[in-house]
Amino acid sequence: MSGFLPDIANWALGGGAGASSNDPNNDDGEGSNDNNNNNEPAISEEEMRAKRMARLAALEKKESTADASASAESASGGEDAPSSMEVDKPPSGGDAQPMEVDDEVTKKPAAAPAPKDVTMEPAPKKKIKAPPSSSSSSGTATASDPLAKLRRKKVLLLRRVLLITFGDAPSDRTSSCVHLALDDDDIYSAAKSPRGVQVRHVAELLAARLALPPSSKSLNTMPPQSKNGGALIGYLGGCHKRAGEEWKELKALMNKKTGNKKKEEEEELCGILEEIRNQVVSYAASSLMVPDLFELGNDAPLQLAKCLSTTSTDPTTSITFDVLGKNTSFYFSVCEELHSQDADAFATVIGDVVKHITASLSKVASLLDEGSSEGVGGNGLFLASALRELCTNKKATVALAKLPSFLLPPANTPPAAERITPPLPQAPPGASQQQMALIRMMQNISNPASAPYLRRSGPGLERETVLGLVLRLGVPADHPSMSSSFSNPATRTRKDVSQITDGFRRQLELYQSKCNELVKTLVVAGAESRQRVIQWFIDALLLNVNADGTRPDRTKVSSEELLLNLSVVLLKLCEPFINDPKKASLVDPGFVSSPESHGGIYTTVGDNALPRLGQNSPTSAEYHPKNSFIPLCFFFCSRSLTLTVVPGGGRYENIARNVYHTHRTIRAQNGDLRSDPRFNRLLQMQYAKEIVMMSPTYITDVFRFYNMAAGIFLTMEKEQLKTMPEHIVDDLCSVMVYASSFCAKLLSGVDFSNLFRLCVMFLSKEYAQLVRNYNLRAKLGDVLHDIFLPGNSESHSEVPDSVTCDPSAGGQPYLTSDKLSKESLAPSLLLLYGEVENTGFYEKNDHRTKIAALLKFLWDSPEHKPAFKRITEDKKSFITFANGIVNEMNDKFASVMETLPAIRTVQLQMANPQEWGALSEEERETITSRHENNEREVQRALPLCNSVMKMLGFLNTDKDIRDMFLLPDMCPRLANMLLHVLTKLVGSRGLDLKVDNPESYNFRPKEMLQDLCVVFSSFAAADEFQKECAKSGYYTPDLMNKSVKTCRKLGLLVGESMELFALLATKVEDASKIMISDEDLYKDAPDEFLDPLMQEFMTDPVELPTSGNIVDRRTITQHLLNDDTDPFNRKKLSIDDVIPAVELKEKMKLWLEEAKAKRAAGGQT
Repeated sequence: MSGFLPDIANWALGGGAGASSNDPNNDDGEGSNDNNNNNEPAISEEEMRAKRMARLAALEKKESTADASASAESASGGEDAPSSMEVDKPPSGGDAQPMEVDDEVTKKPAAAPAPKDVTMEPAPKKKIKAPPSSSSSSGTATASDPLAKLRRKKVLLLRRVLLITFGDAPSDRTSSCVHLALDDDDIYSAAKSPRGVQVRHVAELLAARLALPPSSKSLNTMPPQSKNGGALIGYLGGCHKRAGEEWKELKALMNKKTGNKKKEEEEELCGILEEIRNQVVSYAASSLMVPDLFELGNDAPLQLAKCLSTTSTDPTTSITFDVLGKNTSFYFSVCEELHSQDADAFATVIGDVVKHITASLSKVASLLDEGSSEGVGGNGLFLASALRELCTNKKATVALAKLPSFLLPPANTPPAAERITPPLPQAPPGASQQQMALIRMMQNISNPASAPYLRRSGPGLERETVLGLVLRLGVPADHPSMSSSFSNPATRTRKDVSQITDGFRRQLELYQSKCNELVKTLVVAGAESRQRVIQWFIDALLLNVNADGTRPDRTKVSSEELLLNLSVVLLKLCEPFINDPKKASLVDPGFVSSPESHGGIYTTVGDNALPRLGQNSPTSAEYHPKNSFIPLCFFFCSRSLTLTVVPGGGRYENIARNVYHTHRTIRAQNGDLRSDPRFNRLLQMQYAKEIVMMSPTYITDVFRFYNMAAGIFLTMEKEQLKTMPEHIVDDLCSVMVYASSFCAKLLSGVDFSNLFRLCVMFLSKEYAQLVRNYNLRAKLGDVLHDIFLPGNSESHSEVPDSVTCDPSAGGQPYLTSDKLSKESLAPSLLLLYGEVENTGFYEKNDHRTKIAALLKFLWDSPEHKPAFKRITEDKKSFITFANGIVNEMNDKFASVMETLPAIRTVQLQMANPQEWGALSEEERETITSRHENNEREVQRALPLCNSVMKMLGFLNTDKDIRDMFLLPDMCPRLANMLLHVLTKLVGSRGLDLKVDNPESYNFRPKEMLQDLCVVFSSFAAADEFQKECAKSGYYTPDLMNKSVKTCRKLGLLVGESMELFALLATKVEDASKIMISDEDLYKDAPDEFLDPLMQEFMTDPVELPTSGNIVDRRTITQHLLNDDTDPFNRKKLSIDDVIPAVELKEKMKLWLEEAKAKRAAGGQT
């Protein structure tokens, strides 16, 4: 501390103050004779004590005189009037001693304890008037007196830097400075100090200024010297900053001037400024270590915290910035000084400062709150800035990271299991224990944040750790400010709403930038602090593993705001390698197989196991990455996005859906949207969620991260891909589907080439066994449809064309320009169409509608024709696809045709005011609810039915594909399905069915009948198809004839197609007659020749090894398309397992030949 503590002790006891860290005999001026104090003989401790006691006695005697004198001088008025802090002079008979200080100052501890025989007696709070001076502190500056000019320069310099004045002349005072009355005129006497203030005087002047009590009237300057009420740390920081600025200006002048004499003077002034900077650092460090050293510094750590909090918002008072360059600021210098003297004391000081900041942070609930005026005070941005500025010194950063409050207690320790109960609200007077328990219960219900929690938990993380307190602040959707800002949302314009959300968004992003800076500083401060930050990340991700639920338990997991800010911080840490493929290549997949590295986040065992793409067995391989931090950032970031943006998108979608349905309900009931409270509340929530979920900065960063992730996966070997967490690909798909629906415009300008290629690769047959999750595979298809299908008008997508097209291929769509897409996508989509049968009941409709649209686009693209030709090479995959088509049409179309009349009935009922008004409110609500469910069902099913029929039409224009549909495995099912639909459209007068707004349901019966008849005509010449139509239970001659007449009447088919359809009706009728004749032949067949399931004569009997039963191959094949078990005992079974019943088949053949011969003989007779 540059000798400060010994200096202050010597000064207080009469030994001379202000010895700088430089040579005390060198006052930086040639020819100076101001050396009297340095040449005095040393005095003994007994002599020093005697002089001290004499001064104390004189102070007691002069107490009343000093007060009266000070009051009189203060009353003289004017800017240059003497300050109320005038110091009495010592008795004339005594030796002149340095300025006396208050008793509290004299009792402050020094660097070393005073000798035991030196008694530090208390002194009254009195000041001693300096001896009269024959001249002012500056003297008379004339052209013939260069020393007077120099003295004046120094005085003015001290006014500007230290904001103090001294001397007896009225011109020595100014209202903007604190006037010091010194008990020795050595500093300002021209006779004693011809060159004025010297380097050795700096410490004494600062000591005199700092020794003033907070109540001193001398501190009442105009304007105030410190925003903290004359606080010590703020004042010293300002002196340091001003000294640096003056020094820089002087040095610039010295470089311009050539005169040696002038340079000597300026060197002398620079020496004083350097000493000021050294001494203010020393005094500040001492006051922080010993806060009661000066009364003004009793709360020095709190003062430092306040200075740090205002630094970023008020650069003029910044203590972390200095004009002289890096690592020269007041704060940095104080930290270095403290650490060099006592590292433990330094850590204690930093801990105290952090404690003050976090105590104020804990009182701030969100970024929308002003915070408390107590303690450091200020809002969340001020307090986060304070921590950020505290970390501008690397040693302070490490000290912060090493604080016990930086991390939660380790798992499975007593402190981790400690249950913390937030304080109860003020209870009514006389409340019983039972009443208090009820108050607590009601508080927990209304405000989960007030519920008890474990110290090691999500809530504990955000309330008990430094980073948690910082990252927990955000803009909660349920904050009162949201309600007031978005009041009456139904009456607002979209422009008005955008302005409000942009304002909140800017506020949030500014705060997040401070969080990013804070975490980055902690990370780069060194290995020790970086490891502590990593451990905090691990705790945050482990404790919030269930935060992605629809309704997460907030007594166990952290708030949405903390998790959001965590993801923003991790995205920022990933930024250096997001757009740098070379750095991204350093992401080592072995990280997820190294428990020591991921800390249990990517475990494959236990309740929190994360499924892998290809396997989910425990793995622990050797992990030796080239760079350990990059893979950590990547995988931690991907996990944090699972807990934030993915569930956030789902919650926003739910709110938007509720807004839509509430809007429709109110409209249907002729209600007023503007005044409806429920609708306005839902709209408020939607707008509040858009602050984050439609943030251009955040969402775009997420897009860029996932495209980078896709690029990393594309470069991995298959064995590495198997170990990758499945959630990364799943989240990627969820985010892209969300974006296409709600924020498609944000996709513009982002490169998604890696993402497209990853979707195509994972859907290909080669990787079908790697990505085994059917729901995930279906999502990959959704991404291709929602993001990369050009001109997708059916879904009303706003995805920009720049996203769907590849700039490296001249702007062609990725679907037609990518090599792998052209080779494998068409067969992959056909396979996927069948696989989505295993997804949810409602979800599979949407998936298949999108797959069908993709296939139509590919079919129309010449680039994909060769791939469609190869589809027929994989019979098993094609049968799976075709079976999916048949199943959907059978299930969905029948349901739709039954539901549409019900919808029409309710529409007519609602349109009749008398009939609708006659119903009770409960009846209307019941009918409306059922009506909305019916509408949703039809809106899901009809688009799929339409797309399937169109797909059958264009696929069967290819002979090879048509032949696949005619295989014995599929032809019966196809014929049944087509006739079933024809029955609903023509036989049940489906064409005459009317509903309001049919387009909203995609109900186009004539168009569907046209597509259906096109399919019939494409198979008209096939004998197999004719026979299967005749066998169908839906076939009647009237149905086919009526269909032909309807097509002709409406002009649905023309030319050859119409002729083929009419021919089919004739051919099927002929086949039906033959079939009836055959049935007469089979009715006498032995039971063993009949299929036990269908009771039909078998054509290819096979034995089921799992049960021993014999059935027709066609029957079991169709059964296994939908159910992979033996129909007789539910054991697993595949078509490859069945055994041909050769002997039975030969026996049936002989019987059939004999029966036919008998019939022929009977016919001849």
